Formats: sequence, C-alpha cells, structure tokens
Amino acid sequence: MRRRPVPVLASAAAAGALVLATPASAAPADKPQVLSGWTQTSAASYNAWVTARGSRGTWGSYGFDWSTDYCSSSPDNPFGFPFQMSCARHDFGYRNYKAAGAFPTSKARLDDALYADLKRVCSAYSGVRRTSCDGTAWTYYQAVHTLGVSPEDVPVA
Repeated sequence: MRRRPVPVLASAAAAGALVLATPASAAPADKPQVLSGWTQTSAASYNAWVTARGSRGTWGSYGFDWSTDYCSSSPDNPFGFPFQMSCARHDFGYRNYKAAGAFPTSKARLDDALYADLKRVCSAYSGVRRTSCDGTAWTYYQAVHTLGVSPEDVPVA
C-alpha cells in the first residue's frame, strides 16, 4: 500500500498566513484620553475611575496597570481615615503615565488629584476629627509631592 504525501508545505503556508493576518494587539487610540479622564482632580474623575476599577475586564484591551501597594509604606487608613482607594488611584496614575512615558509632565496633577481625593474623604468629618483628617491628608500630599518616585528610579520592565 502506497502512502500519499501529506501536503505539509501547504498546511504550513496556510498557518503562516493566519499568523500574519492576525493584527498585533494594540491599545485603543483613545487610551491617553481615557487615562487623562480617570486622573483629574474632580470627584467625577475619581468616581469614573472607581467604576472602571470595578469592571477592569471591560478595559482589558487598553492594557492599563491596575496594580497597587495602596499608600506604600504609609498606613492605608491612618487614624481610621479611609485613604486606601485614593492611594490606589494615585498608584494607577503613576504606573500608567510612567508606562506611557508621560510621567514628568503629569506628576504634579497626579499628586494634586491625590490631595483632592483625600480632602473629599475628610469632608465626611467635622470638628477636630476633620482638622485631624485634613492635616493627615496634607502630610500625605507633601510626601508624594516632595518624595514621589521619579521615573529614573523605576526599573524598566
């Protein structure tokens, strides 16, 4: 019984054509606008980011870095003030603007957005508790404003 040769070259060529026909995955063109929209000082910007964070899978094609260490080496909820989500958004801004190569021109706004977020947290309090929260928020802002990581200090992946 004689075997028929298997058309290996034809199969390989077809597979190669499929690979070549598949476009490289690229982030959507509006990624910079979306990132900017989620990193402004307004409550609307913060709320939009929180909503997006809750449905990260929807934004998968954008390739955002959602990782966070929250408030880094500072307490996430100092004196019971819930600063954790504000710090997470700040991390989001730092990580994604660094990845985009736009960190130096965005750092001040990202730090200002953190401070605005923290002040909104503090607005839920009154009296001495509010004064204490505002002072803690100012301290956190000054720490990132003065000591925030520069892009040169971050290893490139």
